[in-house]
Amino acid sequence: VKTPLTIMGNAAQAEDPHLAALVSEQVALAQRQVDHHLSRARAMAVRAIGVRTDVSACLQSLCRVMGRLHSDKQIHLDLPDQELLFKGEEQDLQEMAGNLIDNACKWARRQVGVTVRTEPGGPSGQVAGRLLIVVDDDGPGIAAERRDAVMARGARLDETVPGSGLGLAIVQELAALYGGRLSLSA
Repeated sequence: VKTPLTIMGNAAQAEDPHLAALVSEQVALAQRQVDHHLSRARAMAVRAIGVRTDVSACLQSLCRVMGRLHSDKQIHLDLPDQELLFKGEEQDLQEMAGNLIDNACKWARRQVGVTVRTEPGGPSGQVAGRLLIVVDDDGPGIAAERRDAVMARGARLDETVPGSGLGLAIVQELAALYGGRLSLSA
């Protein structure tokens, strides 16, 4: 699939600007789909071989980077005393947490909080020890009736804020691949 994409990408350099724009757009779309399926395959392989990632180190690094990127916001990271491991690749954890923290920073007035803990499990059928990462901000929030819509690929509620509308969809898909879920609340 990558070879035809490369050929189409080269064709986008043609003299016809309308054709070039169309081909470039389609190549970008196809590349996102290829990347998505590669991520899925990687997540399945990781689950099979048992890769583990240190959650604290990953989130501390992300919060430092986001703190520099969004220097007008205060990011608080609350980690438990015990070591927590994500049963997957560091790149996937960074992708999920990074998208959530970046979104929170974009919408926060001044504060973003990141809390990490494990869920105890119990009668609701939850798996004991499931990792729970909560990203909270002091921004306006998302109205309950718009939460499903904002998780669709390419969906954006406010076009004035930079972004592609892919972040939450990517988080939702990656979380599902690892047997988790993304939940939005007020």
